[in-house]
Amino acid sequence: MNIVAHHDISIIGYVFSIIKRFTMTGIILAGGRNSRIGLKKAFLEIGGKRIIDRIAEIYKRIFKEILIISNTPHEYKYLGVKVYTDLIPHRGSLGGIYTGIYYSKSDYTFFSACDMPFLNEKVIRHMISQTDDYDVIVPYFKHRLHPIHAVYSKKCLLHIKNMVVGERLKIKDLFIKSNELKIKRITDIPEAEPSPFFNINTTKDYKQAIDLERLCAGL
Repeated sequence: MNIVAHHDISIIGYVFSIIKRFTMTGIILAGGRNSRIGLKKAFLEIGGKRIIDRIAEIYKRIFKEILIISNTPHEYKYLGVKVYTDLIPHRGSLGGIYTGIYYSKSDYTFFSACDMPFLNEKVIRHMISQTDDYDVIVPYFKHRLHPIHAVYSKKCLLHIKNMVVGERLKIKDLFIKSNELKIKRITDIPEAEPSPFFNINTTKDYKQAIDLERLCAGL
């Protein structure tokens, strides 16, 4: 009898984990100033396709709700998703995460940035399957955390709001200084080339991204 009950509980837990994944929101942060490259990074082309379009295609295969956080919302209307501006302007990526969690309809939200051309569906699905009872799921890859390729729960909202209002804008401080949030660092990341954590900040990065795309395409 106990074995059957335990088996039933395991099935219920599995079902709820599946539901949680399917109801998670995916958010693209596109509010950066692009000051180091002088171009709109979201609209740079890699492999003949704009980065924002590459990301949107992957998101639409994974998430039911997709949001973009940008201070130029009219530029993204063609994607057919909701676009919100920062609740508290000029607070960088952390301000975008705060805004995204605020507007998200889900308990958990996956974030990435608009300058990440090599997002990998398998890696994202692996991460969002790891939520359990954690408040943040963040990859730890090549000796560093990647907080703008991470999952945040609604429980983070007040903590991040306090940081944003106080202009404490280093995202990693949320992981280091908060004793009330359960943080899970993902180290068993599925193999993917090019790295899904690669992001473009400079012209040199952009040229490297083009070369990586060509290399993977066998050109």
